[in-house]
Parts: sequence; structure tokens; C-alpha cells
Amino acid sequence: MLPAYIPNPAAALLGGGTPIDLGKNYSDGNRIFGDGKTYRGLITGILAGVITGLILIWLAGQFPQEDLPKHTLLSISLLATGALLGDLVKSFFKRRFNKERGTKWPIADQYDLVAGAFLLLLIGDSGWLFTTVTLPVFLIILIITPVLHRATNIVGYIFKVKEVPW
Repeated sequence: MLPAYIPNPAAALLGGGTPIDLGKNYSDGNRIFGDGKTYRGLITGILAGVITGLILIWLAGQFPQEDLPKHTLLSISLLATGALLGDLVKSFFKRRFNKERGTKWPIADQYDLVAGAFLLLLIGDSGWLFTTVTLPVFLIILIITPVLHRATNIVGYIFKVKEVPW
């Protein structure tokens, strides 16, 4: 899951600039995504996830006797892209429910990246998804994701990358 976990903090750290929605509002009068979703964040976040995945592929090659997940260029690309698309979809719905940027939205805030990554894998590489993400692995992902999300946000808040610690 590292190629899916890395893009969001990378986008927050390296993002900024032109918003994906170009500052436009949806038919409800609210922003489509908001200022926090930028082209630079999307691109650098995906690249950070793919680079992380390439490192994992390299590491798996260095330790072939270990039982490491066998990532592919396709799987890491889908994980990284899906994570940020999941976050983008969540932001769209957050605006529809009149939730401001940085407002807590339990469950959606923690699992948007997992849902997006898995949905893109299901569409683009279901064989890898069902071979690699077994039920025990899925349960571990469900348990560890909110813990990592919270820890990452606290660190981001301390270093002034995030406006709120959640």
C-alpha cells in the first residue's frame, strides 16, 4: 500500500499553485474541489507514489527469497493515481455537504485513498488486486490506514504543511 499511502502527504508537501477546479464553482454554488487540490499536488503526489513503488519493485528483486508483494509498473501506477483520485472524489462530496477545507469527515478522510486505489486496481488490474490483497491483508489495511493517516497529519501539522492535525 505504500504507493497509495505516499501520494497524499507528498501532494500536501509539494503541491500548491493552480487549483484543479480553476477556482470554479459547482451548480450548488460551492467550489468543485477547493484550493487544496492542485495540479502540482496531483502530479507530484502520483510521481512520489510511483517512485515509491519502483523502489519496492527494486527491493523485491534484491530479496527474491522473501515473500514480498510482487508489484508491477501497472499496480503501482494504479495505486498512486487511485489514491489521489479517491481523495479528489471525497473533496467533491465534501464541498457538496458544505464542509470546509480541513473540516473533519470521519471514515471518508481515512479511507478515500484506499477506496480510490482499490477501485482503480479493480478496473485496471483486478488480477493483481485479488492475488495480492487477500482477506488478512485487507483487514490489516483497514486497521493500519487510520493510524497512519492520523500520524501523518500530526507530523504535517507540526511542520506547518497542514492547517489542522486531523
